[in-house]
Amino acid sequence: MAYSEDLVDRIVDSYSTSRDEEKIFHSKEDFNNFLETSKDILLLDYREPDYTREDIPSLLQRTEKSLLSLLTEEKIDNPQDKVDAYLNSLPEIRRLLSGSARAILHGDPAADSIQEIVICYPGFIAITNYRIANQLYRLSLPFLARLIAQDGQRRTGIDINPGATIGENFFIDHGTGIVVGQTCVIGDNVKLYQGVTLGALSLAKGSELKGQKRHPTIEDNCTIYSCASIFGGDTIIGEGSTIGSNTYITRSIPKRSVVYNSKDGTVIASKDDPSQSPHPFEN
Repeated sequence: MAYSEDLVDRIVDSYSTSRDEEKIFHSKEDFNNFLETSKDILLLDYREPDYTREDIPSLLQRTEKSLLSLLTEEKIDNPQDKVDAYLNSLPEIRRLLSGSARAILHGDPAADSIQEIVICYPGFIAITNYRIANQLYRLSLPFLARLIAQDGQRRTGIDINPGATIGENFFIDHGTGIVVGQTCVIGDNVKLYQGVTLGALSLAKGSELKGQKRHPTIEDNCTIYSCASIFGGDTIIGEGSTIGSNTYITRSIPKRSVVYNSKDGTVIASKDDPSQSPHPFEN
């Protein structure tokens, strides 16, 4: 089929409106190499149980080469400094991932081994991508961080913004449909089930809200069951609380609370007040 010059001209003209915007080109090969070699370093003993110590320098070299190439394409100042900082962060990322793997093994009776969790569990796969992306975000590499996070979202259906702050022993069970916003703060030993949203109350002001805390804080030792929705930058879920399925929360919840739906509406009960028991959820 022959296409008219007018059609071609109109398409080219539509491109010209963005010609002055900064362009970032990323090699798909470099991106895939960077992500996969990073994961190999972080999870080598589970993904390749017959590894040897001599495998590590080769993986580090490949990771360095691919990341340096990506940052050069992106015209980042002092790219080698960023690469060095990322490589030196890998032991800490590994420690955090090991904590999540152990938390899942301890908390999920369906899990038979950490190797199974690392290779098969979408929650752990999403956490791995998040930990890599979050380190890049901390290094002021937001575009690359977003690409890593979206790779995790595409693979698992779990959307964790790389800017979120997440503590140790983070546990995602099942996980499909989870959304964690950019300014969300999650403490240690927190467990999320599928469909949970930790979001912003309103985006009516759009970009005017940039830089403000828009997403909730989840303190240590909380469990949030499936399809619970928690919104707002001022919303704090107190330490040790359990949030029941399908609840909708836009205000802070005291420590050691249980929140669930009943025929009379949303119930907020204290775990430490026997008069408010029984309740349908236990940590």
